[in-house]
Formats: sequence, structure tokens, C-alpha cells
Amino acid sequence: MSVNSKSSIRAEKLRIKGTVQGVGFRPFVFVLAKSEGLTGTVLNDGRGVEAVVEGPSEALERFRTRLLKELPPLASIESVEAEDIPVEGRQDFVILESRSNSVSTVIPADAAVCEACLKELTDKNNRRYRYPFINCTHCGPRYTITAQLPYDRPQTSMKVFPMCPDCLQEYKDPLDRRFHAQPNACDVCGPHVELKDKTGAPVSCEDEIAELLRQIQGGKIAAVKGLGGFHLVCDAANAVAVSELRRRKHRPFKPFAVMTLNDLSASRFVRISEKASKELHSPQAPIVLCPKTNDADRLLPGIAPELNRIGIMMPYTPIHWLLFFEAIGRPEDPDWYKKECDLVLVMTSANAGGEPLVIGNDEAVQKLDGIADLFLTHNRDILIRCDDSVMQQRDQDVQLIRRARGFTPVAVRLPYGGPSVIATGPWLKNTACLTKGDHAFLTQHIGDTDRVSNCRTLARAVEHLSEIFEITPKYIACDLHPDFYSTSLAEELADKYDAELVPVQHHHAHIAAVMAEHGLSEPVLGLALDGVGLGTDNKPWGGELLKVTPEGFERLSSIAPIKMPGADKCAREGWRMAAKIFAENGKTDALEKLAKDVNKPSLRLIAAQANAPETTSLGRLFDAAASMFGICHISSYEGEAPVRLQAASEGRRGQNRADLVEVISGHPNFVRLLLALSEYADKRQAAADFQETLAQVLAKKVITVSEKEQIRKVCLSGGCCLNSLLTQRLRKLLEQQELQVYEGLKVPPNDGGVSLGQAWVVLMRLHSTAKE
Repeated sequence: MSVNSKSSIRAEKLRIKGTVQGVGFRPFVFVLAKSEGLTGTVLNDGRGVEAVVEGPSEALERFRTRLLKELPPLASIESVEAEDIPVEGRQDFVILESRSNSVSTVIPADAAVCEACLKELTDKNNRRYRYPFINCTHCGPRYTITAQLPYDRPQTSMKVFPMCPDCLQEYKDPLDRRFHAQPNACDVCGPHVELKDKTGAPVSCEDEIAELLRQIQGGKIAAVKGLGGFHLVCDAANAVAVSELRRRKHRPFKPFAVMTLNDLSASRFVRISEKASKELHSPQAPIVLCPKTNDADRLLPGIAPELNRIGIMMPYTPIHWLLFFEAIGRPEDPDWYKKECDLVLVMTSANAGGEPLVIGNDEAVQKLDGIADLFLTHNRDILIRCDDSVMQQRDQDVQLIRRARGFTPVAVRLPYGGPSVIATGPWLKNTACLTKGDHAFLTQHIGDTDRVSNCRTLARAVEHLSEIFEITPKYIACDLHPDFYSTSLAEELADKYDAELVPVQHHHAHIAAVMAEHGLSEPVLGLALDGVGLGTDNKPWGGELLKVTPEGFERLSSIAPIKMPGADKCAREGWRMAAKIFAENGKTDALEKLAKDVNKPSLRLIAAQANAPETTSLGRLFDAAASMFGICHISSYEGEAPVRLQAASEGRRGQNRADLVEVISGHPNFVRLLLALSEYADKRQAAADFQETLAQVLAKKVITVSEKEQIRKVCLSGGCCLNSLLTQRLRKLLEQQELQVYEGLKVPPNDGGVSLGQAWVVLMRLHSTAKE
């Protein structure tokens, strides 16, 4: 309708999309409209939030400005579509019941306890004093308790807990912080904790939290139910308890994450940057790998052996906070959580090695038999298992390593959309990705698909997201490898939806994932550096320089291949490649010493065995180097050798030994370099020189190709790009030549981001074809 004056009465219908459900958005709109004297309605539906506002033109303009600027903490707006509608003389502003229709909104992720709830939790005059499930519209469970959209209590696992009159009054009061907070509850009407012994029988005690802490401090190992699953918890400063947890989990060296009260408490054993601190205290509350202090190994023996970093996290559920509150004597000081606290807790995923995270109460007692001494359970069901997210602190930023709780299922916004795609991801560190329009939704971290249980979890995660977001795919993307479970799943989905199956080469997907994160669709150069991925020649790749365009990719170069005696066994037993290199270069003494180090009478037969396929994998080159330098011969967990090699170089300035690198038919061969460095008396310097030389050689190759191809944008991806020493050196060398460098920061550069890349390859190709 036409408007003749600023004071004329108008009405608009606003369609608001983004993270606008489960985050206090409707009450925010209600209060905002009331403050501007507007009338109308607001409601949730499958597409987001619909608001009808009526009033003076200037008030409508202020309302829309404030709508974008004064968002609730967990909300984010992607778009607002405004439509003029007839003025109806509405008398009030009301919140309407949700309605269902086609889904295009974003389900919120779980959020750490907010400061307001924390203060109430430890205020003895508050009715929720020490209530383990306190939450509000700004914090608490979301994704892990949601069955379907719209995000309302009947669609969550809270539907079995009718609110008491007090909670219901808060829930209905637009001025209350818990207005329409779907998990709202209290001790009268909500979930409760229960302490059980190792057989699952109830433990008789006056206070479950106090008794749990007493037993943990006494050296026991507890399984504690959290947001997305159970944690195994013990006293991180108790070397005996930590050692026993390692024995029970069959986890001899893999580092444990620890939880501490605050930065001050953690500063005794790690150095936390400003950006890392911001992430630790964010609603996502991930684990962040931070550099150790000199006292770290003395204070926390056995937590992160042979490494230079420790993964730390802050309390993010009410149960976590109550453990620390109990540890310092339930102080009445409202700022107690800012003070130093000696308690440090191991917080590691509660699962038998490699299995999915345990989420059910009975499941925990059964599957953690022989691992946990006691269990803290509760009766609020976890509908979606979701592990802790993990980041690493770097010199200038932080980088995601595992994308799960707090980040899932927040969408990655793509430069453009297209038909829906489901991408089933790789073999290791699997995630799947589903697209709708210009949104890409990644599942939580699934893990390695070498176990039936993880395969089932992957299939369920894809089904859950496709149902929640009502996605019917036209294309199914998968890895090029025909024997992966994720490929089999993709074939099943293609049949189910009558969709086109699109295999995507592994390293192509790695580079495309970085492109998707940074909104790139133009030609780029990509360094894909990882353990292994099947190439288009049916050989294992992993040290690749690619040219990626919307139409596809071209392999421009790679590192020279090395031999893998025993094939895939080399991923765990780096000494096999070391033995092969020593034997083929006449290093008899080194070969004999290596045999003693790995408790073998001789390595000659192994070094000579015929089953030794070649690979261009940089990850395998790191494994060989770690063994040849005497740093790590056998990896007890995936990536141990490269991580320990990086840690060994801590504090050393690497020298460029590119004079020892032969370039054969355009492929840098690092064997001479490895042999020379293996003779160093100082293995730490050998590690430093190896990484510096790698960076120099790879950067030189990229710079040369960049000039030839006239491409200035370079993407770095693959598991080896989690080596911050290598990637940050690469970045500096490339940027000195005015190249633009992009890395996976919000999506992991390891295999956890491959599914996003698979989906983006399909969408880029479709978009390019449509333009022709």
C-alpha cells in the first residue's frame, strides 16, 4: 500500500530466517515490538519466524533496525523478507502457537550454561540452587534433545516433563528470561540425577554430586552423563587414576582432555591465547589444544605424554559447574567461579575404543563394564549423540579439528545453492553433509567407519537431518573408493531417492571444503596433504598439488612416491617404511638398530617384501621420518607419529635443507633428506629441519605453478594441515609472494570436512553447467 507520510500507519509481514528457534527469538521480537508501540503477532514455523507488525512507519523502521542489532546471544539472522500487508487495526502484540510447514529454518546447537543461570545455580536463595538441569533461552540443550522441527517442547525429550506452575509461569511470561525456553524445568518438575555403582545399582547417599566428587577425588573413574553423551571422568592430577583409565580403555598414549574451572586455574599447565580463551568461554565451549607450560607434565602426569599441548575445556553443563562448586566448598561469593581452583578433571569420551559415544543409561552400564567404577545418570534422554568439539590454538587464530557439540547442526552458508545434495563423507573421521538451498548442514563427528556401530550412527545421522530439514536429494556424493561403507551408503541413498550418484576424488573434496567455507567458486590451487586417499589412477595419494575449478580438478604435481611394505599397516607401523628406505640405500647399521628398537630379530625380509605399493602421501612420509629419527616407530592412535614429530621440534629453529631434496620429473623426492637427518644426534633438530624443508619445497612448487597458471588463490587442506608449524610456515612463504592463502578454520581441514567438499564439488559443477 502507498505511504504518504512518515506518521502513517502501516503493516508488514516479516519472514525471518536463520538461527531463530530455541534461542529466545520470539520473546525478543515481542519485547521489541512492545517497546516501539507496535501491534501484531510472532510465531515459529518450519521456515523460521514469521512476524506481523503494525504501527507508525517510523516505529516500523526502528523495529527493523533494532531487530538486526539487538539479537539474543544465540540467535543469528540470515535474511529478513518484508511484505506490505493490509492494516487491520490490531490491538495487541501476541505470540502465536507454532505451525508446521516446509522446513528452511536452522535448528540451534547446544549451548554452554550462561552467566545468569550460573549465578542462579549457586545462589542459595534461588529456587534452582544446585539444580543440575538449569537453563534458559540463552543456554542449555537444543540439538541433542530435538526430534524434529519446529523446535518446541513436544518435539524434544523434555515432552515427558510437564512444567510445574512456577516454571509454566516463567515460560508464559514474555518478560522472563525463560519465556518459551523449551527445556525449562526445576527440581519439582524436571529431570533428576541418580548415582549408581558399577553394576548399575543405586548408591545410597545424601547428595549425588558431593558423593561423586568424593569418589573421583578418591581415585575412582566415573561415567557422567552430559549433553551429547557420557564422559569418563577422573582426577587429572592423580597419576594412578590416569594410568588405570589408560589401562581400562586400552589407550596407552593418546592424550586426554581435561576440564578446569577457568583460565586462571589452567594457567598453571597451559598457555591460553586471547582467541583461545574466547572460544573456551563461548556458548560452543569446545576443547582447545593449548601449549603446555614447563610444569604441565609434573602437575598432570600422563595426560598428554610426549606432546607439547594439552586439550582443555571449561565447565559447560550445570553438573560440571556443580562439581567445581562442591570442590571449593559451596562458597557464597557470587564471583566464586572467577577464583583459582586446584581441581582438574579428565573428561574423555565414554566409549570402548573406536565405538560410538555412549548416550543411554542402561547402555552405559553395559558398554562401560570394566571401565567405570560408578555412574552419574539422569532421566532426560539424549536423542542425538554428539561428542565434544575440538579446536587448536595457533599463533594468530584457532582452528577446528573436530566439529560436533556446539557447532552441529549450524549451517555453512554457501555462495549459491542448487538441488539438494547428500554427501556421505570418507572412511576416517567421518561426517556427512546435506544441502538445502545455500545451506550445508554437516552431521556431528561420526568417527571411523571401520566399525558396524559407527556405520549405523552415520546412517541414522543422515536420516535424522534429512527428516528434520525435509531434504529430498537430487544428487548423492561419495568417495571414489568403492569399498568404503560411506560409498555403499551413498549407493543405497541413490536408489532410495532415485538420485544421481556422484563419486568425488578424496583430495578434490579436501580442497573444495576450504572453498565452500570461504565462499570460493573460482579456480584455485590446492595443496592436499594427508594420510591417504584413492587417486584417479587407483593409487594412494596424499601429497598433491591440484588445480580446482567449478568443472573439476587437475593433478598438477605431487611429492615423489615412497614404498609401503605391508601396505596399510604402514599407517600404524612407520618403521616399515623406514626399514625399506634404509635397506634400499645400504644403511645396514641403521637397519639393525631399527630392528632392535622395534624388537624384531631382523627387518631384511620385511624390507624386501613384494607387497609394497607406492604412495605420494605426505602423512606416510611423516610416519617414516618419525621412525627414522627415533621419535615414534609405532602409532598407538591415528596420527601419533606426525604429532610427536611436530612436538619434538618445539623451540627449535628449523634449517632449510632443500639442497638434499631431489626433484625427479617435477616431483620432489625427500629420501636423501630423510637419510641425512636420520644421522643427526639431535632428533629434535632433525624434526625441525624436516618440517622447515618441507614448507620451503612445497611453497616453491606452489609459487612456480601459480605463475604458470595465473592463479593467485591457494587452499591448504588435509590432515597434515593440522600441523600448525608446517601450515603457518607455508602461509608466510606464500603470502610473501602475494598469494592469497585459505585454510579450513571453521570446518576441519582433516577428513571431518571432506563431506562438505564432496557436496560443494557437485553444486559447483551444476552451477557451472547451468551457466553455459
